[in-house]
Amino acid sequence: MPTKVLDAYALLAFFLDEPGADKVKGLLIDAVAGRDKLAMSVVNLGEVWVAIARAKSAAVADQYFQRVRAMGIDILDADWEITRQAALFKTPGNISFADCFAAALAKRMDAEVVTGDKEFKVLEGQIGIAWL
Repeated sequence: MPTKVLDAYALLAFFLDEPGADKVKGLLIDAVAGRDKLAMSVVNLGEVWVAIARAKSAAVADQYFQRVRAMGIDILDADWEITRQAALFKTPGNISFADCFAAALAKRMDAEVVTGDKEFKVLEGQIGIAWL
């Protein structure tokens, strides 16, 4: 079963009904049905929480977090191996450290990152990217 790693960009696109929301919705439906596997770093989930808390409130961000837990997304902690790989991706610059965690998780899982964030262009060839 193929695995895809969601970047914060992808989940926010879904929640905010931005471009790419339909594609993310399809991935979520496939994950719940067992046709696809989705994963996300806890660091990137934290990015989603911050964005929602800033736009609305911490209480609303907590509600979104509860929704994510029911979406069939494996939320994975950042151990040293993931953190070191994220740091290696960050060392040359031009990409946020949080985005590097999505990339590191994708590399570990031999998966594609689902994103529309153009910062990931610097990692093309090093990881798979499914562009929204």
